[in-house]
Amino acid sequence: MKWAAIPAAASLLLLTGCSAEQLSKGYEPGSGKTTNHTASIVGLWNTSWIVLLIVGAIAWGLLAWAMVAYRRRKGDTSLPVQLRYNMPIETLFTVVPFIITVGFFAFTAKTMTAIETPNNAHEIVQVIGKQWSWDFNYTTENTYDSGVQYQDGANAKTEATLPTLWLVKDKPVEIDLTSRDVIHSFWVIDFLYKKDMFPGRTNKIFFTPTEFGTFAGKCAELCGEFHSAMLFNVKVVDQAQYDTHIAALKAAGNVGQLGLDLNRNLNAPGRGLQNN
Repeated sequence: MKWAAIPAAASLLLLTGCSAEQLSKGYEPGSGKTTNHTASIVGLWNTSWIVLLIVGAIAWGLLAWAMVAYRRRKGDTSLPVQLRYNMPIETLFTVVPFIITVGFFAFTAKTMTAIETPNNAHEIVQVIGKQWSWDFNYTTENTYDSGVQYQDGANAKTEATLPTLWLVKDKPVEIDLTSRDVIHSFWVIDFLYKKDMFPGRTNKIFFTPTEFGTFAGKCAELCGEFHSAMLFNVKVVDQAQYDTHIAALKAAGNVGQLGLDLNRNLNAPGRGLQNN
């Protein structure tokens, strides 16, 4: 019965598995086509797992073979042959991991270089993290949108009222990231990339949205009591919808930029500001 349980368990795992589409993108969230970088990120992820599973299968196979081939036979009480070293095997176990490590480094560096290379941005947006919400300065358009923390209760800010960053499909964008108080992290889940935000410092993300839709985002760095409520959305639309949204912000009086003078810590490193 115990041998029959093995194929039964394997069949159960296969029957409860994910779809071919989910498998093709390595079980990553989203469609894998949300930005111009997601395909390369998924490719790096899948290739890494394939290589690691092959290495694992070889290691598990050798382990199983050694357990069977060199097991103690019935009635055998003698000690096995004692070996101090085996140069071919030790060389193999040194060279192969080195080659794998160098290969992973090379492909990771290639992907990261493509992601971090500045683009010919159609729009520049400054995203400012704050406990526990987000401010969006549409730098190119000289307008802004200030977010309020998501909360439950009688005066709840629902998901429909989350701070929303609007972007144009197929138009390159530069996102400038900074913080008003503590370390935060800008993470649009379906974009498969995130980056930390530091007070007194600007980090940048470059990408082109390639899919219409509304995508969930959150802070990915533990930043205090209401970290889990530091949510936002990214809405990717066409140029006409984007222009309408920008016009609505300006009509509401949101003209100009929300400055770093609103930062809670005016003595943050590199700021050069003094409290009055």
